Amino acid sequence: MNLLLPENLSDACELLATHEGAIPIAGGTDLFVHWPQRPDDSGQTYLDLSGIPELRAHGWSEGELRLGALTTYWDIIQDSQVQAALPLLVRAARQIGAIQIQTRGTWAGNVVNASPAADGVAVLMAYDAVVILRSREGTEECPLSDFYLGYKSMRRKSDQLLTGIRIPVRSYDLQLFEKVGSRTAQAISKVGVAVTRRGDDWRIVANSVAPTVCRCPALESFLASGRSVGEPADLAEALRSDIAPIDDLRSTARYRETVLSRLLYFGLKDACIQFS
Repeated sequence: MNLLLPENLSDACELLATHEGAIPIAGGTDLFVHWPQRPDDSGQTYLDLSGIPELRAHGWSEGELRLGALTTYWDIIQDSQVQAALPLLVRAARQIGAIQIQTRGTWAGNVVNASPAADGVAVLMAYDAVVILRSREGTEECPLSDFYLGYKSMRRKSDQLLTGIRIPVRSYDLQLFEKVGSRTAQAISKVGVAVTRRGDDWRIVANSVAPTVCRCPALESFLASGRSVGEPADLAEALRSDIAPIDDLRSTARYRETVLSRLLYFGLKDACIQFS
C-alpha cells in the first residue's frame, strides 16, 4: 500500500486533493478488520492523519463539546466532564469493542465509516452533533442527521476531511442508550437506540434497522403529541415508517422491529407519564 504522512492539516488537505482516491485513516481499526479480505487493496493510497496534533484534542467552547478527528473513545471515557454533561457518549464508547479498540478507534472514524450499526453515531445524532468538513477550498459544516445519503454514502466529498465534531451541551429531561448484540460486550449491534428529550422535543435515533443510522421522526412526533402508550406495539406502528430493517447474518427484520419497540417501551416507561 501507499501511505501519505502529512505533518499538519493544510498539508493533509493538499495531499488529499492531489492524490485521487486516497483514503484518510485515523485509528485504522475498520481498515485492519477488513484487510485480509481485500487483497486488491495492496496498491491503495492512505492518508494517515495520526501525526497531526491539532486533530487530536477535544475540549469545551461556547456551550459545546468539540471532538477532533483523532479523539478516541477512550479519551471520552476518561473525561469526567463529558460523563456529567453528555453521559450517552461515555455509555456508547464503553460498548464499542474492547479496550484496545477504544484506545485507538475515533469518533470521526465511526462517522465516516458509515456503518448502519454504528453505536457512536447514534448518540452523536441524538445530541444534534454537527460534523466539520475541510478541504483546501475551505470549511463546511453539516448536521450529522443530514450527513448520510444511503448505505455507505455520505455528504463528504472525496477531497474533504472530517476534521471535527461539534456537540451542543444542553439540559435534558431524559437520556437513554440501549444496545442488543449477541453478547454483552464486543459485539456488533443487532439493534440499538439513543434517545434524548427536552420538554416535548424528542430525538430518537436507531441503528441496525435501516441503510444508515437514522432519526425516527414519525415516532418523535407521536411521542411529542402526548398520546398514551400502553404496550410496545403502540410504538411499533409509528416506527414502521421510520425504519427499514433487513434479514442478515446477525438477525432478522422482524426481530429488529420487535426488539426496538420493546427497548423503547421499557426504557422510557418509568420516565414518561404517557406510558402505562
